[in-house]
Amino acid sequence: MKISENFNMSEFSVSDSYPHLAKGVPYGFQEEIKALVENVLQPLRSATGWRCRITSGYRSPALNRAVGGVATSQHVKGEAADTQWYAGEVKVSTYNVMKKAKEMGLPFDQMIGYPTFVHFSHTFKKPNRKQVLYNKSYKGKRV
Repeated sequence: MKISENFNMSEFSVSDSYPHLAKGVPYGFQEEIKALVENVLQPLRSATGWRCRITSGYRSPALNRAVGGVATSQHVKGEAADTQWYAGEVKVSTYNVMKKAKEMGLPFDQMIGYPTFVHFSHTFKKPNRKQVLYNKSYKGKRV
């Protein structure tokens, strides 16, 4: 199912770490993913022209446990995606992705920098916190 010009629902039912546990996005979580795409991911894609690869989107509780996610993870609610961005074939740095998202004032709930990807979350159930965080393994430049 197409969500926007550049995103499809099937992209959010992937797991690079445990592909056999990624079973698809249940109907009850599709509106949350659609809101994440429409408010955060597609605007970033449209503004930059960068291609986005989702490395982890919706996670079932079993998949979330397998990857070591916390029980309250927004991935389990369909509100989060781990993303890698590319300008042509060149991967855009975590710093540049986060810098652009912050400059644009995107309404994310959390934006978390990791060495190889950026986690974005968005919710329509409460105000988005616009938290900018970094995983302890991230050693790069900060926004």
